Amino acid sequence: MAAPPLLTLQDVALTFGGTPLIVQADLAIAPGERACLVGRNGSGKSTLLRIAAGLIEPDRGLRFLQPGATVRYLAQEPDFSGFPTTLAFVEAGLGPGDEPYRARYLLESLGLTGEEDPARLSGGETRRAALAQALAPEPDILLLDEPTNHLDLPAIEWLEAELKGTRSALVLISHDRRFLEALSTSTIWLDRGVTRRIEQGFGAFEAWRDAFFEEEERERHKLERRIAAEEDWLRYGVTARRKRNVKRLAGLHELRRRRREHRGPVGSISMTASEAEASGTLVAEAVRATKSYDGRPIVRDLSLRIHRGDRLGIVGPNGAGKTTLVNLLTGRLAPDAGTVRLGANVTLNLLDQRRAALDPQRSVAEMLTGGGSDSVTVGGQSRHVVGYMKDFLFAPEQARTPVGVLSGGERNRLLIARALATPANLLVFDEPTNDLDLETLDLLQEMLSDFPGTLILVSHDRDFLDRVVDTVLVSEGEGRWTAYAGGYSDMVAQRGAGVEARRSEAKPAPREPAPRATPKAPRAEPAPRRRLGFNEQHELKTLPGRIAALEAAVQKLSTALADPTLYARDPARFETISRGLATAEADLAAAEERWLTLEMRREELEG
Repeated sequence: MAAPPLLTLQDVALTFGGTPLIVQADLAIAPGERACLVGRNGSGKSTLLRIAAGLIEPDRGLRFLQPGATVRYLAQEPDFSGFPTTLAFVEAGLGPGDEPYRARYLLESLGLTGEEDPARLSGGETRRAALAQALAPEPDILLLDEPTNHLDLPAIEWLEAELKGTRSALVLISHDRRFLEALSTSTIWLDRGVTRRIEQGFGAFEAWRDAFFEEEERERHKLERRIAAEEDWLRYGVTARRKRNVKRLAGLHELRRRRREHRGPVGSISMTASEAEASGTLVAEAVRATKSYDGRPIVRDLSLRIHRGDRLGIVGPNGAGKTTLVNLLTGRLAPDAGTVRLGANVTLNLLDQRRAALDPQRSVAEMLTGGGSDSVTVGGQSRHVVGYMKDFLFAPEQARTPVGVLSGGERNRLLIARALATPANLLVFDEPTNDLDLETLDLLQEMLSDFPGTLILVSHDRDFLDRVVDTVLVSEGEGRWTAYAGGYSDMVAQRGAGVEARRSEAKPAPREPAPRATPKAPRAEPAPRRRLGFNEQHELKTLPGRIAALEAAVQKLSTALADPTLYARDPARFETISRGLATAEADLAAAEERWLTLEMRREELEG
């Protein structure tokens, strides 16, 4: 018999500003369940998660939490007020029976020391501290709203492994496909205020969603035909004119009401990049380029050629120098040594993750037109700004809305709309996927794939990199960068490992205040290590369990696939199991290779 749900929402509804945001939402989270909550930007996912956390009271519906069950909620914008250090902030989330060591362990695993001033944290550091506070108590239920936002690849992969090993039930909101596919076992879809659920992970969601929309469209066509037939009867039927068949007339009114109240799918984004005249065959070339800051090498002896049509992805941990590298390759920054030159007729268009190009005081229309006009030129054609805004899901009334009040997703859509309206043959996108929903990511990927010019992409989204780029330039540390053919997964296969965290991240930041009487301790840190680092030890300890789980998954999927009647009975399930088996076997091979690498390194270091 299945265990009763720890948390239940029944028939929940909520209205903001006269518009129903959530019409009828249900949610049931069982012990150990791993559910992803998906939907378009603005559909109410974060609001529903806050209702589940008990932070918002719905207009209607029931919320039930099992007595004694603990819940932790990760907000997109955590409140650090009143806490002198990140350690104090994380420890404040611990309960009476929780292990105190968890606070410092999680902070160190996420690259923080615990002594940071919350008022001086960057976006990535804020997210890491908030994650540590949510994970430290090991609650019965974890509600995580965009946990991977502002995290670099090492932190995302660490978090993925940590959540796979937790006993807590999970409800995840994320735009990171790879993250959702790796963790989710059920999917809750919030669409037009109503929740729908499948007992499968995110990997099965998109095919199920598309089938749902196709069936909905068929039902809409049937409704239209019935209405047309009834209206024809009302106009020309002899019986209708003589006897006034009230019941049939009432039925027609009901059909019209259903059509009037039907909420169709949210409009789709249309993306087209304005193309400049083609560049020369050579777009950029670096020859032994070197750049350092304060004695620290950012780029060392880099030789690289970028040709027209190339799709170059740049990956590395936070602080590795990805933005500096982009500025070098695009000629916006001069190297200390070596040469960097741009090819002929290169027209650059840059999308900056810091959104510095957006003025919070100006309106949406002004940011698109530059002010003084109501039109924007896209692809050589003049378009009214409101029509162009609709392509990016902005309502007409938002034309005069100040940029400062837009949500994160809306600001990113505005930045993309502004960038794509500018003719270019070299697109440089720095973290374009932040705060975008999955459908918008699909369209952005299609647009970039069709773009005839050259692309340089900085991203921490592994799935997006696999779909878009054909070469990955990865930081190897100490200013060294190496190019690998293919996407992110190809790079991992060739390199034998993903992106590794910077070694200095786990070390205490404030070295200067150390006591003068013991100056030798901090100086000894750069010496060769006698043992594995903390994160590597933890990884080596947890990998056997992960390998065993993957072996069991491979065995289970192989057994299911061995059924000779499966394909005839259920072709879709056959395809799903086949893909799952291929993924599980690849993950198993990577985990075994990683364990072997770490074990050999441990033996070498420990003699």
